[in-house]
Amino acid sequence: PNNADKFLMILAPFIIFTGAFLTFIGLPFAQNIVISDFNIGIFYIFAMSSIGVIGVILAGWSSNNKWSLYGGMRSAAQIVSYEIPAGLSIIVVIMLAGTLSMQGIIEYQAGGMGNWIIFTNPFTFIAFFIFFISVIAETNRTPFDIPEAESELVGGFHTEYSGMRWSFFFLSEYANMLVVSAVASAGFLGGWHSPIPGYFDSNGWGVFWMMSKIVFLIFVMMWFRWTFPRLRVDQLMNICWKVFLPMSLINIFGVGIWTLFFG
Repeated sequence: PNNADKFLMILAPFIIFTGAFLTFIGLPFAQNIVISDFNIGIFYIFAMSSIGVIGVILAGWSSNNKWSLYGGMRSAAQIVSYEIPAGLSIIVVIMLAGTLSMQGIIEYQAGGMGNWIIFTNPFTFIAFFIFFISVIAETNRTPFDIPEAESELVGGFHTEYSGMRWSFFFLSEYANMLVVSAVASAGFLGGWHSPIPGYFDSNGWGVFWMMSKIVFLIFVMMWFRWTFPRLRVDQLMNICWKVFLPMSLINIFGVGIWTLFFG
């Protein structure tokens, strides 16, 4: 657009792209297949994935389009809000595993499906679903794709984009789907461990198990897209602040008490 801020408009998709792909550095795909096993791996992944919201706001504001600006602010509110219950749900995992290392969290769940954090106690079971629904909202997937609501906002924060820069937004969105599915798999579903203790648990099989869990969770995201209608923006924020946030805090106390008496 003639009156757009050209520099910021070009910069925005690259910020989102960079934030999305830096997270892959800390993702373990097998026991020996990880670029860098940080001792704060899960914290690093959350930090890098949060960079994208800056690019979204810049894209909406720099386009000099009221629909783009509205979409950018919607997206910023949604991403920042749903990061809170997602982060609180991951605290449950960190409490049990006693480490921020992604490999350490996965190794804690060795010994078959019964040792996966999702099945450790009722509170971790609930925490998984809060985390998974929150990251669906964070990645703008249906029914939480309010920032890109075509019927209301034309195309949201990327209305004025086309070509390669437009594709960067969607490439980053799909990369984020893979990243959050990998974090859910590593944090709650045993990561690269086999569900059957002692069988198919070699390093080669680890890649298969990790990718199978990631692909299954991405399939569930797509399944949601075909099943649920889009929420209104007030319903979206109500679910986050009035349902998921209190439940996430209760889960933290619940896991602590459960571990104290039954751990």
